Amino acid sequence: QVQLVESGGGLVQAGGSLRLSCAASTRTFSSYGMGWFRQAPGKEREFVAAITWSGGTTYYADSVKGRFAISRDNAKNTVYVQMNSLKPEDTAVYYCAARKVGWHSTRPVEYDYWGQGTQVTVSS
Repeated sequence: QVQLVESGGGLVQAGGSLRLSCAASTRTFSSYGMGWFRQAPGKEREFVAAITWSGGTTYYADSVKGRFAISRDNAKNTVYVQMNSLKPEDTAVYYCAARKVGWHSTRPVEYDYWGQGTQVTVSS
């Protein structure tokens, strides 16, 4: 069982930045594909960004492309998402997810483990 713990959420004004972190409790973190998803009230969980096991390939939702950057530090068992130029529509609970297959995926069903989520609120 892999535990994922997100941190870094909070309240920020539109145009501001936040960096979310997700720490994983596994020694084989470097073999996992990792992703970030978000869910706003009354909406389905949606893909935000993903990264392969090595960090060599990243993938983004169109809505965040150019503003968000996903990265990972396998020595620290941690994945990050740097969020810049935040908009009110980015407000959501952000979830970190891990999949045993090392390649990235945009589909929540293909992830094996999930964190508890961290709230991001962007005020206008």
